[in-house]
Amino acid sequence: MSLILNIETATKNCSVSISKNADTMDVLEYANGGYSHAEKLHIFIDEILNKNNISLQDLSAISVSKGPGSYTGLRIGVSTAKALAYALQIPLISVSTLKHLGYKIKDKGYIIPMIDARRMEVYSMILNSEYKVIREIKAEIIDEKSFNKFLDKEKVFFLGDAVPKVKKVINHPNAVFTDYLYPSAREMAKFSYEKYLAKDFEDVAYFEPFYLKDFIAVKKQIKI
Repeated sequence: MSLILNIETATKNCSVSISKNADTMDVLEYANGGYSHAEKLHIFIDEILNKNNISLQDLSAISVSKGPGSYTGLRIGVSTAKALAYALQIPLISVSTLKHLGYKIKDKGYIIPMIDARRMEVYSMILNSEYKVIREIKAEIIDEKSFNKFLDKEKVFFLGDAVPKVKKVINHPNAVFTDYLYPSAREMAKFSYEKYLAKDFEDVAYFEPFYLKDFIAVKKQIKI
């Protein structure tokens, strides 16, 4: 049995969860108009462990959402995850923010999780209904023809904090715009556990997240 602490701070949602193998046991999270991660994250970690009668020493691994996302949010989440993994001498796991955001969708069709960048630019990934990556992370300017290759085939579910601006320009009968704005540690369990079983761990000394500013400068696709 594995107990994994999952940390998600890539956007305005400060979220932590405890998972047993691939199942989420409990979640604590808070999203507001600003970023409260610095004051909330450590409190949430203490609360969720105490609530479930789990000690830090019971944990098998620490998992963190690795971006893309807010520079400040990612820095806080990754710094905390690295410190815990190092102190406890347990593995550090990183999970793609966009990939686990897409796991909120349970319907058949393409899934496009996206994070807002600037103006009409977004950072997105395309998944199928089995959550396999169809197109890796890409930064792009959205217009009315964006994603038509997928929209012409079947339903496409858009989710993330870029949805409000994207729905203003994409008008296609197969486009489904959801209310899921922020990634949550609730959906990290499946991917954390897969990496745990595969021993796909990060080097605590050298691991760095994908900061949003890096995506602004680099327009090529980035593999996760």
